[in-house]
Amino acid sequence: MRAKIVYFALAAVLVVYFVLVGSRGVMLIQQGTAVTIAFGVSVLVLPFIGAWFLYQTTKFARDANRLARELEAEGGLPVDELVRTPSGRIDRDSADAVFAKRKAETEDAPSDWRTWFRLAVAYHDARDTPRARKAMQRAIALHDRKPVRAEAA
Repeated sequence: MRAKIVYFALAAVLVVYFVLVGSRGVMLIQQGTAVTIAFGVSVLVLPFIGAWFLYQTTKFARDANRLARELEAEGGLPVDELVRTPSGRIDRDSADAVFAKRKAETEDAPSDWRTWFRLAVAYHDARDTPRARKAMQRAIALHDRKPVRAEAA
């Protein structure tokens, strides 16, 4: 719950920032010279890019949470079997062992979104965020029956 509050607080701050930057862009365009119009248009592009990124990130998080709830209802969420250091961090060797198991499961059932979801969690535990995101995107696409690119796990 705390993560959601932080996310929405940061999203609200970003929206305020987008509005402020957008207003500056409009003010520059209203100056009417070629240079200020060019700068104004350039500044206006930034809030649109930021809004698109915020939308995509929020959509991804909602979709991943939807899959997590469905998998939890089925009793298929991965069990936390990771060894942790005294400080609470995940032991690298433990994460690698779980990852190898999840990768093998995914290779055995490459069209099952559940295995890709569990693989994404294993990537995340192994601190490989880019691959975790790609695996989760693939799980979402398979769940929603959208076309997926042929990539190796």
